[in-house]
Amino acid sequence: MRSDRIYIIAEAGVNHNGSLDLAHKLVDAAADAGADAVKFQTFRAEALVSEGAPKAAYQQQYTDAAESQYQMLKKLELSEAAHRALAVHCRARGIQFLSTPFDEESVDLLVRKIGVSMLKIPSGEITNGPLLLKAARTRKPIVLSTGMSDLRDIEAALGVVAFGYTRPKDAPSRTAFRKAFASPEGRRALRKKVTLLHCTTEYPAPAADVNLKAMDTMREAFGLPVGYSDHTAGMSIPIAAAARGAVLIEKHFTLDRTLPGPDHRSSLEPQELAAMVKAVRDIESALGSGRKGPAVSEKKNITVARRSLVAARNIERNEIFSPENIACKRPGTGSSPLHYWSLLGKRAKKNFRKDEVIVI
Repeated sequence: MRSDRIYIIAEAGVNHNGSLDLAHKLVDAAADAGADAVKFQTFRAEALVSEGAPKAAYQQQYTDAAESQYQMLKKLELSEAAHRALAVHCRARGIQFLSTPFDEESVDLLVRKIGVSMLKIPSGEITNGPLLLKAARTRKPIVLSTGMSDLRDIEAALGVVAFGYTRPKDAPSRTAFRKAFASPEGRRALRKKVTLLHCTTEYPAPAADVNLKAMDTMREAFGLPVGYSDHTAGMSIPIAAAARGAVLIEKHFTLDRTLPGPDHRSSLEPQELAAMVKAVRDIESALGSGRKGPAVSEKKNITVARRSLVAARNIERNEIFSPENIACKRPGTGSSPLHYWSLLGKRAKKNFRKDEVIVI
């Protein structure tokens, strides 16, 4: 990721509904919208959930209520061949292919066989120590989502990651994780390789629960770059996150919100995704350097908009300047009105016509 650019991930997730053709169309939509990356999800249902695990309320609402979470996810798996095909398609379209691994075998698939440039760890896996350690020991950069977490949860996860980056052969333990997090080399590794994402894990997430100020808290607590993964309806919240300094924006999208499936209802459609990307790019440009000074485009307006000291009426040479014979009017081509008081009481060195600019 470029440090001077907000990185935008178009989250396809499982909105392909198990169809490779639909997944390819999602790649095209993300590329057409101008996103930096399109991200899918990589998992084996049997490694992720038990066969009797219940579905979340939003999943119950938008999928077959009679099926289990395992049955739902089994239909949404992407094969290794599908991953390879999508990665090739992404290269052809000039957009980065990413996917979230939900198990250690999926980490191997993405890193060793697909060659992803970084790994995204989802909010639900922030306490999955073995998965965090596996991801860190690949040496790939990690984007860590923090939905449902407090600062202690995040610190614990970062300890595992710091240990994985800096102690590739040591035996893992809670004590070793804490030491790695506190160590100078562990902190350096985290600063170099980890981006945190603030997130609210609800679909759709209520605006009142978003708490964008938590990005500031996380940035101050850990000294790491912070982005935002959005589950709200619409695009106003991720745009606000960009304005608040998010280095990365992740947003779910779909080809059609009316499609069956767990995540379509809280996703943007292609034209909305394109509008969000444009808005984020506008904000990125508008944030600027932070240095306060006249913008290039406004310099030409300085003399038009500002005022000068002028003669309020005709003034004779040697006449004393007073509130009755000097005024402040446009254009700003003469002496600044800030010199008004220093001019009072002095004598005019020449004749001035009414409205003539006075130059001190």
